[in-house]
Amino acid sequence: MNIGKASLPDRTIVRIAAHLPDLIVYGDFTPERPSMEYFDGILMFVDISGFTAMTEKFSTAMYMDRGAEQLVDILNRHISVIVEKVLIFGGDILKFAGDALLALWKVERKQLKNFITVVVKCSLEIHGVFENQESEEGLDIRVKIGLSAGHIKKLVFGDEKSYFLVIGQAVEDVRFAESMAQMNDTILSPNCWQLCDRSVIEIERIPDQRAVKVNFLKLPPDYNFDEFFMRCMAHLDYYPSGDHKNILRLASTLESDPQLEISLQKYIMRSILKQIDDKQLKGYLSELRPVTIVFVNLQFKGQEAAGDIGQAIQDSSVYIDSVLKNFKGQINKVFMFDKGCSFLCVFGFPGEKAPDEITHALESAVVIFDYCSQIFKIKVVSIGVASGTVFCGIVGHSVRHEYTVVGQKVNIAARMMVCYPGIVTCDSVTYSNCSLPSYFFKELPKRHMKGVAEPEPVYQCLGLNEKVLFGMSSLSCNRQEDYPLLGRNKEIRLFLHNMKEFLLSQSSKVLMFEGVSGYGKSQLVSELGYLAQAEDHRVIAIGLTKVSIHWYFHTIQLLMASVLGLDTCKHYKERQHNLEETVKNYLDEKLYCILNDIFHVQFPLTREACTMTGAKKEDKIEALFMNVLKETSKDEKLIFIIDEAQYIDITSWEFLEKLIQKLNVFLIMSLSPFTNTPCQSAIAIMKNRNTTYIIIGEISSKDIRSKVCLDLNVASIPKELEMYLVEGSCGIPFYCEELLKNLDHHKVLIVHQYQPEEKSKVSWHALFKNYTKPQMNINLFSFSSKEDRIKVCDIAPGVRLKNMSPPSTLKEISLVQLDSMSLSQQMLVRCAAIIGQTFTTALLFEILPCWNMKMMVEALATLVQSSIFYCFQSQKELRLAAKRRGATREVHHRSMALKASSEIEGREEDQPYVLENEVTQCHILRFCKPIMQKTAYELWLKDQKAALHVKCARFLEESAHKCEHCGSGDFIPYHHYAVDIRLNTLDLDTVKKMIHTHGVKRTKEVFTNKERLSKKSDVLTDDLSPEKIGEKILYFFDITLDKITAADEILIPTESCQCQEVLESVLLPLAYHFTVLEELDKALYYYLEIVAGYISLNDNYLAYLHLCEGEKLLQSRKHDKSWCHTFESAIFYTLKGQVSFNVGQMVLAKKMMRKALKLLKRVFPYNCISVLLQTHVEKSKHAFHISQQGKDICPPGKRKLAQLHQQISCLSSLWQIYSLDYACHYKYFAHLASMMQVNSALETQNNFQIIIAYLDYSLHSQLAGYQGLWFKYEVMAFEKIFNEPLNRETVEIIAYVAEKLSYIKYIMGYLDLSIQLGFRAHGMWQLIKDPNRHCFVLQRLTVALFLKNRYQKMMEVMDWMWSFASVEEHAISQGLFYDICLDILLYGGFIYRTFEECLEFINDQEDNKILKFHSGLLLALYSDVAIWFARQEQWENFQVFYNRAKKLVQRKTPSVLYCSGFSKFMECQVLCLQKQIQDQMENVQDIGVELLKTLENLVAQSSTGPIFHPRIYHLMAYVCILMGDEENCNLFLRTALQICDIQGNVLEKIWLTISKKWWYSDKVSEEDSWLQIVLRLPRWSEIQLDENKIKAVEQNKFRFKITIM
Repeated sequence: MNIGKASLPDRTIVRIAAHLPDLIVYGDFTPERPSMEYFDGILMFVDISGFTAMTEKFSTAMYMDRGAEQLVDILNRHISVIVEKVLIFGGDILKFAGDALLALWKVERKQLKNFITVVVKCSLEIHGVFENQESEEGLDIRVKIGLSAGHIKKLVFGDEKSYFLVIGQAVEDVRFAESMAQMNDTILSPNCWQLCDRSVIEIERIPDQRAVKVNFLKLPPDYNFDEFFMRCMAHLDYYPSGDHKNILRLASTLESDPQLEISLQKYIMRSILKQIDDKQLKGYLSELRPVTIVFVNLQFKGQEAAGDIGQAIQDSSVYIDSVLKNFKGQINKVFMFDKGCSFLCVFGFPGEKAPDEITHALESAVVIFDYCSQIFKIKVVSIGVASGTVFCGIVGHSVRHEYTVVGQKVNIAARMMVCYPGIVTCDSVTYSNCSLPSYFFKELPKRHMKGVAEPEPVYQCLGLNEKVLFGMSSLSCNRQEDYPLLGRNKEIRLFLHNMKEFLLSQSSKVLMFEGVSGYGKSQLVSELGYLAQAEDHRVIAIGLTKVSIHWYFHTIQLLMASVLGLDTCKHYKERQHNLEETVKNYLDEKLYCILNDIFHVQFPLTREACTMTGAKKEDKIEALFMNVLKETSKDEKLIFIIDEAQYIDITSWEFLEKLIQKLNVFLIMSLSPFTNTPCQSAIAIMKNRNTTYIIIGEISSKDIRSKVCLDLNVASIPKELEMYLVEGSCGIPFYCEELLKNLDHHKVLIVHQYQPEEKSKVSWHALFKNYTKPQMNINLFSFSSKEDRIKVCDIAPGVRLKNMSPPSTLKEISLVQLDSMSLSQQMLVRCAAIIGQTFTTALLFEILPCWNMKMMVEALATLVQSSIFYCFQSQKELRLAAKRRGATREVHHRSMALKASSEIEGREEDQPYVLENEVTQCHILRFCKPIMQKTAYELWLKDQKAALHVKCARFLEESAHKCEHCGSGDFIPYHHYAVDIRLNTLDLDTVKKMIHTHGVKRTKEVFTNKERLSKKSDVLTDDLSPEKIGEKILYFFDITLDKITAADEILIPTESCQCQEVLESVLLPLAYHFTVLEELDKALYYYLEIVAGYISLNDNYLAYLHLCEGEKLLQSRKHDKSWCHTFESAIFYTLKGQVSFNVGQMVLAKKMMRKALKLLKRVFPYNCISVLLQTHVEKSKHAFHISQQGKDICPPGKRKLAQLHQQISCLSSLWQIYSLDYACHYKYFAHLASMMQVNSALETQNNFQIIIAYLDYSLHSQLAGYQGLWFKYEVMAFEKIFNEPLNRETVEIIAYVAEKLSYIKYIMGYLDLSIQLGFRAHGMWQLIKDPNRHCFVLQRLTVALFLKNRYQKMMEVMDWMWSFASVEEHAISQGLFYDICLDILLYGGFIYRTFEECLEFINDQEDNKILKFHSGLLLALYSDVAIWFARQEQWENFQVFYNRAKKLVQRKTPSVLYCSGFSKFMECQVLCLQKQIQDQMENVQDIGVELLKTLENLVAQSSTGPIFHPRIYHLMAYVCILMGDEENCNLFLRTALQICDIQGNVLEKIWLTISKKWWYSDKVSEEDSWLQIVLRLPRWSEIQLDENKIKAVEQNKFRFKITIM
């Protein structure tokens, strides 16, 4: 019994034999069917509990990381033990029945006694293995065993495929014995107990039963069981012995035998044979897969002879096989127990998935039921059909296994078959997901089903009976008022246009809507039916099913039944009476009976009707219908609506073709694409000149969002959920619904009361808890004052939406497509799925097996053509395409038909070649549907996935750095020097190459141009005045620009920044691959790089999302105390602080920056005393660093540089945060932070960092009022760029200096110098091609020109700005552009873009993931719109945008945009005060005083630049005059005018002058009111060539109304 495990030969015949028992492998292959063989033997039935529950647990798992390979490992680990024990003890595994198996010991009758002892010993050892064993999934695995012995018959049957059964009393006995067993029991059947050696078996009697329970073997102490065992085994023909004694099964040594191989193949399913031929591993075939199970049970009449039963089974199996074959179904198992003979049939095995699988399964079940019910000797046929996810895979041992299905759905189908005998039943999933109408089914009363705790509804399938259909096909045209049709405005407009033409013309109209399943065609035509209803309109709507196409004249029958009012009749007599009254004027009474079959009536048959030919009857019926319709159309306009029109039968198409030619009807159809060429009449209708053929497209992301809000009955949803559903649904309503159901099933969604932002405590996890609202204006979803009643949706904590497994319904759609592909295409899709949703062709070809490139390109071209992949030449092209969904379009079949056929044929021949060329030129591919990627990904085994993920990571790490434009460094400076992220398997040369590639900056040796910029002594001499220095600096920028453009070398990038492409194509996939591989340190590294990258691209929302992913990884490593982990933690808090800073949450940002500095060993003090002491220390440090400049000092190491850069980042943010606070002592905190930033920058010895720090310190000094410092540091910053070689890095430094100086001069009110510097900065950033900096340069330049009233130049810059914003599709640039357009409307006195266009942009982009969290820009835009409505006295509209702006005020940022937006918000409040005074509100005096204080604090606040002071003083003057304080009003007006003169602020000065004149004038003209001014605002195109007109618009200023308290 000590049998070892020897290596097995890899021969095809051995792989085939592993799927079959010795009873077949060594049997007689007689061609006779059925054939019978008789023998004696012992049967063992082993039932294993726990596997079904485990399968269900895996199949309903939320995430994709629980693959089938885990389940198959657990299953086979346990089943292999049983198989091994059975084989060791000489048994033959006959069948695996899911989680059970049947074994046979075929012996002579005289050996039964001894062999029963051997089998009992085997069963006890099996129990011993499982007694105290628990699987890693926490499921208790136990077995029950039944034994029987006696006469057994082997029945072989089938035709093209062969099947076998063992039948007889012993088979029924073993099933009966097992059914009486409890867990860990072995039960002997009565006959087995009679035949065994009772002296060695200790048993326990079962009350009222002849069967017995085995307790143990009572062998004598001196009994040699091994010797006894070997004597028994000698009687077995195929037990391994001699040279083969160390193997488990003799069949695993079979030599190649073509004849035997062919015979054995007949017993194997075709899908398994394919994989055996491809030498696939058994694990490859294992999947958790949505399938449809059809269990067929045949009960026989009484005690029939084996031969009679055999013939009945033979006939049934041949027919079942032929039916299943048509729809890619297969017989998986055939059993013979007390339930009769059962066939386990499966639709949807790997490689065999077909569209509309569930419907095909039901159709097959019905025809099988009908056929088998007629077979002689079969008493009852029962069929159960269930659909869902089950385990499909190889179960067993390497030498003996079978392909089987395990899962709850298999059990449910079997239980329905037993509990509901004599009918075809199905579960609720099958009922809901089939394409058959509900009237094909009847719900049955619930019955207790063994093993099913909570049985779902069970339905009887009534069969495809035409009489059942009659009167049940009407389509509801009722509208759900609370659920509008979304995203179909274009289709409705087309309908209304056609409807109008139909009503005005005397000809028919046809409107056809084509769309694949799930696009909402039925809802669309129902809505059109509702819209078509009118007093003199007769709207008749019907819905067809796939069975309709097979019945003669069926569609017309349904339409005419509705026209004649027969569809509502309850009895045929009532129907007959109504019909008789209607047709008596058109049809001879003797011919009424020709309508019997059509309308299911019973008019008496007549000789005249019986003698008519079929063609003549058809003519008579057609003529009758035409006459009835003609008469009806005289009084009413006939509108026919047909849903699922692809199922119209040919005869009905022919009638409809004649109908639209002869009568005036409006025909509206919805249809799926034809699977086969439509009939000639259908084609003729499509080509008719009065036909409009529409292919409906996906709905927009806004409509998806609205649909989700409606489905969930909430006012808004999180942005993350919106992104998941928009991407996952691809704009298909059905996909969206299924994804939502899946989320609800897994309890991912939480609906709760809305809590306004100002009431909620801001934390990191609530930072982006912003909700996106539905697009349509419905009272339910408008944020009214009653916010407490509003419900919103959130995502449950810890849920990873992107990793969620797809719903089985959508997975099934993808599997159908996958299974229809060739093997090469399947492998290509599966490899692509490993990479992710978007991937490069280079990486795809890297991980694919070594295939021929030509074959690969052909496969790719086919997949692109089949809409599996999109292909793009660049990431930018991909992003633009992602914004545009497949729109609804009109197809002109008539025009297409008129084209020369040769032209079309030629194009079709060239198409594959052209497509292959396109594919070879594309660098980026993307799955058309994310569901396909997830489905294909789940098909891989865990080890295979891991190997491919490693391969991807190795390839991508070579490119894991910034783009060449940005210096090819890390997104976090010197990051890879501080953290070791090398792959363990890389060799040293590769590592060196990676380090070289990841270098933070290019060395100066890269540039051979040694031309240096001017020396300091050439430009800045000590005796120059500030004005002269300014002129010299401008001259320096000019000559630098000239040198850049004239240089022989390329000193500027040849293409724009590609960092977004790097993030999406390299870093994101890398983080994903390392997360899957559980390389958490590497994953964290790349997530932090991703976050830094998105921050640099101004996408704070994506930065936040990926930072949350990084946080999970960081927490998993919290016990790591290494320096690398500490540094990564510091980076994490720095990035957290930067995101919080960018979105205006300064308290949180300050907290994060302080944490980071502490980890970076640069602690920032908390109190004023510590600040003063630390300031003294920093001043000493600063003096030391300044004294060391110019000396030859060893630069800091790379790790130290990484640390210093993080310190600089934190300190730069900190001084700006402190500058926002009104409290005067905080300016000392700000001063310390800015000085610490300078010192850390000096320590780096990096000129770029030093220049940035100097300019920041200069800006802080100016804002804080340190007049003696700012100029010094500006000059010091400028000196740093002298004596530098002119290379790319220096060019970027100079551009930054020009931009920063322009910004500083603008905010401080030096408009002329700001404009001059702005034009230089624009010139440089235009050459450098950095859109994120360039857009802000253009915005500040435009505003400065606006304030100077230099309109001609301003419009030139505006044109640049619009061109830049539209070409780059840059959301922030577009927002800045429209903000200035609104400023021109409000303050400029003319129109550059209309208010309506600006408002449309704001509404469209309100939920843009970049703009949404740019609080300064949104505050400015909302305030602009609110001011417009306030001036127009549209106070309701004002309140909407004022409230939106108010929510953003709390998100302070130290930016020009925020200051501009806040000053406009204060203007809103001032206008609101005027309205309150006018309405004589209470406490208005207190409101005015509080408003004045706020304005005064705003002036005093250091972060508010002097450029905003004139506007603020203007508003303060207005508040004073409203409150009757003329003295202070005059004071503020004078102050504002003085500042305007100093700054050269012409725009504000003119407005101040107008206000002063308006307020103190006795004469007030109505023409000067804003309502009148708006009417005469000219467009820029009308005044741009006339200086006088430009001068005249200066008077088109708003006049603040005087309403004194």
